[in-house]
Amino acid sequence: MPNAALAETVMQKIARTGVLTAGTSKDALPFAYTDNQGKLTGYSVDMLNVIKQQLEKQLGKRIQLKLVGLTPAQRIPKIVNREVDIVCDASSFTWERDKKVDFSVSYGVTGTQLLVKAGSDIGSPESLIGKRIGVLAQTTNELAIKQVQPQAKLVYLKTRAEGYTALEEGKIDAFASDSILLEGWLQKAKNPDNFAIAPDRPFSREGIACMVPEDNSKFLDAVNYSLVKFMQGFVNGDSKYVAIFDRWFGPQGAVFLNRDLRDLTVETMQLVIEFREEIPKREL
Repeated sequence: MPNAALAETVMQKIARTGVLTAGTSKDALPFAYTDNQGKLTGYSVDMLNVIKQQLEKQLGKRIQLKLVGLTPAQRIPKIVNREVDIVCDASSFTWERDKKVDFSVSYGVTGTQLLVKAGSDIGSPESLIGKRIGVLAQTTNELAIKQVQPQAKLVYLKTRAEGYTALEEGKIDAFASDSILLEGWLQKAKNPDNFAIAPDRPFSREGIACMVPEDNSKFLDAVNYSLVKFMQGFVNGDSKYVAIFDRWFGPQGAVFLNRDLRDLTVETMQLVIEFREEIPKREL
């Protein structure tokens, strides 16, 4: 890649090309996934549209949002190589990832739980000893299981769909993933009564955030401003922002959040907002 291209900041590139190239997930319902028409959609994709609108305002020009479907393992290399300007899906902060990319504020919250067969006694850390636990490589779910039970036998899978199939076929004893993603799958499954999510409380609690290339503070400022603006609007009951949230997590949404998860999400948003200056109402 030419050095001149690398020397260009993300903001300069977007201003020059009029395109925001964003990586997202193909199978992380309701955050980011491919719908029946083969289109990438989800809560995180809506956040990318909120960011795009803010960039249009700041740069004074129309911006095209170009979405690229990525696997978890592709996310950081694509950002580092500047093949995408940002990744918003179901990514969580880790110190290891932070060495290579920068993170936005958290705009959602989740944790690691297990999808198991109904009637399974798997759930406690002790119950994982010697059990085959399916994980996606380079995810916080993999890290959480390693920390909770080093004696679990990790089985690496390429996609979440592969994980669900492996569990159905008995190739693994449990599949570790984000709580909300497991809820999403279960609510859409043909035979939900055959499965359960364990344990009751997640093994970890993680904020969902976007990732951007390092040393791009103006771009990160715009991303953070967009996300805080959305969260402030949502917490204050602005119908425009409530509608976006409820499209994915409301009673008729893609995945209905139980009261605990919804309260936790709102509480996380309030904490993020409180640590920043309030955005004026005319901006919302």
